[in-house]
Amino acid sequence: MRFDDGPSVHCDVRVEADVPKVWEWVTDIRVPARLSPELQRVAWLDDATRPRVGARFEGYNHHPGLGEWRTVSHVIELVERQAFGWAVTDADGRYGEPTLDPATCMASWRFVLRAEGEGTRLRQSAFIGPGRSGVTLALERWPDREEEIIAIRMRELRAGMEATLHGVKKLAEDGT
Repeated sequence: MRFDDGPSVHCDVRVEADVPKVWEWVTDIRVPARLSPELQRVAWLDDATRPRVGARFEGYNHHPGLGEWRTVSHVIELVERQAFGWAVTDADGRYGEPTLDPATCMASWRFVLRAEGEGTRLRQSAFIGPGRSGVTLALERWPDREEEIIAIRMRELRAGMEATLHGVKKLAEDGT
């Protein structure tokens, strides 16, 4: 896969809990920070307290190869009990010019929920780009290794998603 192809990855899990219960967990932005190996903490911005289109939250991330950085995410999709999506921007200019424009996001993320019998099929997706990120820095440094760099990042994101999805599954099924 190449950067111009719009790299993306998704994972899904069946949760033995109904959609409203799973929805409560995936729309609590603090939950992925409890479960993800990269996202460390989050906080709503601008007096927001829950997801709504246009709401923003900041995230603090850590990666062994990139260190720590802050992002500002914009809720770009919210379909009650069906889909929750956000675009991650580089507000501090860690990877280039600072931007808060979701159209030039580093990545976008999405949860999709679908009733499946008594349970829920939960999918998480990530799309890299079109803006600058740690991936684009690596590609500039090693342009001849583009497919390898993209593959490594996709594996990292998949591992993080699997941890998050299985964590949400446990929380929703255990009711904790």
